[in-house]
Amino acid sequence: MRLLEGQVALVTGASGGIGRGIALRFAEQGAAVALHCRTAVAAAREVASRIEDMGARAVVLEADLRDEAECRRLVRVAAEWAAAEGAAEAGAAAAGGGSLTALVNNAGVQPTRPLPGMTAAQWREVVDTNLTSVFACTQAAAEVMGPGGSVTHIASIEASRPAPEHAHYSASKAAVVMHARSAALEYGSHGIRVNTVSPGLIDREGLARDWPEGVERWTRQAPLGRLGRAEDVADACVFLASPLASWITGHDLVVDGGVSVGPAW
Repeated sequence: MRLLEGQVALVTGASGGIGRGIALRFAEQGAAVALHCRTAVAAAREVASRIEDMGARAVVLEADLRDEAECRRLVRVAAEWAAAEGAAEAGAAAAGGGSLTALVNNAGVQPTRPLPGMTAAQWREVVDTNLTSVFACTQAAAEVMGPGGSVTHIASIEASRPAPEHAHYSASKAAVVMHARSAALEYGSHGIRVNTVSPGLIDREGLARDWPEGVERWTRQAPLGRLGRAEDVADACVFLASPLASWITGHDLVVDGGVSVGPAW
């Protein structure tokens, strides 16, 4: 039996990169997947087509997650789709009566900007996208999930190891980790688990060409000697959403090839 058989998951930012990898892996493991995107509709539809080719169900939903009302509408529509399709029938009794059983808060932005001279508007753009959307989507999802539901936030190792020109990003990801711990504390009595996955540097097309010195430094520092792949993050998310993690909540699962354990001197 696949690990997520009978589940229905909403993955935000699912049109490319890590989000695409999570959505595809969830489908491979038996889940029906609602794919959120803001503007990359064609890319999200391509992911949905791949999922349907596997024999799984998928739907593409558009929303601007910088808007709290849009976050709540997204979750509501995803839950209505889940119920209408009967996609969670196998897990309905344990996880929400045919509605959402899993949420992965993956959508985010990572601009670079020196802290001196950064405006409040530039700060808010990152915080609203990376953190406030997590708050609003999680709150809305918890209202439609039953016992057995899970929420996973995609954080970053920058939550504890900041990088230059990433003050807004690092702060938002540190807050995401603490939000998950707080939500785990308060939603545990509802049978809902909340965790984070903190990736390190994840490979993408053209990264080695665009940032050769960074890739070289990373692979030299990483005990496992390579960059991460979207599938590495996706596998961690599958685990946390699965029955294998039924007694895990409030945890930050670091997926970085061991870079975080390396000495800084």
